[in-house]
Amino acid sequence: MKKLITAIAITAADSNSRTITGRIVTFEETGTASIGKVQFAKGSIEAVPVLLNLEHDRTRRIGKTLSIESNEQGIDATFKIANTTAGTDALVEASEGLRDGFSVEVYFDEYETLKDGTVRILKGEMTGVALTSEPAIRSARVNEVAATTGDEPEISDSTVEPEETPTTEGDEVDNTVTNADTVETVEAAQSVTANAKPAVGGWTSKPRLEFTAAKYLENTIRASLGEESARQYVAAADDTTDNAGLVPTRQLTEVINGLANNTRSAIDAISRGVLPDAGMSFEIPKITTMPTVAETAEAGTPSETDQASSFLSVTVKKYAGQQTFSVELLDRTSPLFFNELLNNMSAAYAKATDLAVYTALASGATADATTLTTYPTASELLGFVSRGAASVYSNTQGFARNILANTSQWANLMTLNDSGRPIYMAAQPSNAGGAVRPDSIRGNVAGLDLYVTANVPSANDTDKDDSMLIINPSAYTWYESPTYRLRADVIASGQIAVSVYGYGAIATKIGAGAFGINKT
Repeated sequence: MKKLITAIAITAADSNSRTITGRIVTFEETGTASIGKVQFAKGSIEAVPVLLNLEHDRTRRIGKTLSIESNEQGIDATFKIANTTAGTDALVEASEGLRDGFSVEVYFDEYETLKDGTVRILKGEMTGVALTSEPAIRSARVNEVAATTGDEPEISDSTVEPEETPTTEGDEVDNTVTNADTVETVEAAQSVTANAKPAVGGWTSKPRLEFTAAKYLENTIRASLGEESARQYVAAADDTTDNAGLVPTRQLTEVINGLANNTRSAIDAISRGVLPDAGMSFEIPKITTMPTVAETAEAGTPSETDQASSFLSVTVKKYAGQQTFSVELLDRTSPLFFNELLNNMSAAYAKATDLAVYTALASGATADATTLTTYPTASELLGFVSRGAASVYSNTQGFARNILANTSQWANLMTLNDSGRPIYMAAQPSNAGGAVRPDSIRGNVAGLDLYVTANVPSANDTDKDDSMLIINPSAYTWYESPTYRLRADVIASGQIAVSVYGYGAIATKIGAGAFGINKT
């Protein structure tokens, strides 16, 4: 059952006998309700006694039906007003044209929609009447106001036009009047007979309805507690296409970024050092000739070879990036913009430095003498590891401890199996030849710690040369300064330049400390 609230003007008010009289329903005349334009068919509503309240607030009853009758034009009623402060105020407001409208509450079962969108009520049930400040049917104004000093009322022929007084949301209903110039519309439809009986909100005006998310939530709560005016509000606002403010588009604080991260697997696979505090180059002493010890005969001359050394010169490089943007973008946007900018510049710095280290490792690596034409099989991989470990140890006098692979080689490692049993992903560690996981860029392959990197030059991507490197981490060291942030305000153009930079140096201490896969 749908609910409708409509308003009609009062025709008389008697303050002595405490009665208010007027038409509460006019047949075949179009008015504006909360659901849009509405028209009552003749005989569509039965005249039944109801209570009178203020502005559809059922907690503020001010009177009840004294008489009510239906005729060809509509339904007229006289209400006995309670001897209360609110009732007395209502009589004064009605007689002075301040609150001179009736608003009827109707549940209706059957209706039809006319071509202009007007909802024509065919059958309904009146459940209440409210004293309101503005009638929906403009012609149904107050034409009689009775103010008596004796037993018999003296009727005045004067016509009183109510003043148009604006209202603001939140004012007490007793002291406000509302201009009921609603312009909501109802979507056109065929004539229907409703099986279900949903509720529809009441007469209201644009100034009264503050369509905001906060106000909608407030009225939803009030409606659940039984407040009629709140239910009218919610019903009037239930079409979000017409009230876009109720469904605002939120912007989350999370940011999607699939282009970069701060992982530096190539740098992690070697040793680290602190960059000297000054200079664009530095030197590291390096032994070039070892002293010798040999078997010596009794009274013989010991073996003597002079130890010699030289200096390994290491060049310091600067890695920097800059962003220039307007001062408005910084001042008038969410702090999320600047934070995300710095995060992304930091990620770009990580990628640039990691790529520099990978390039140095690949360029100085010893090439495997055995060439492979495909991604290595399980047996080919073991052969590559064994040859690499021997090469690194013989050339550096240190052990190969790490294996660095690009993402393509990493994918191949996860496919290696023994009769279908994954070699490097076995559930039981005792049976595993290592541990390679699809959700981790760290693992273990044939006793070597695995590091996976996506920061590789095009020359080493997919299955190309040096797409896998076996490394003695002590043979290479990455020296790095702290990263810095520089901001410059360009007054002439109203722009801001932000730079993130740092200094780093890759020292190839022993060139044969890396062993690379060789693809034909």
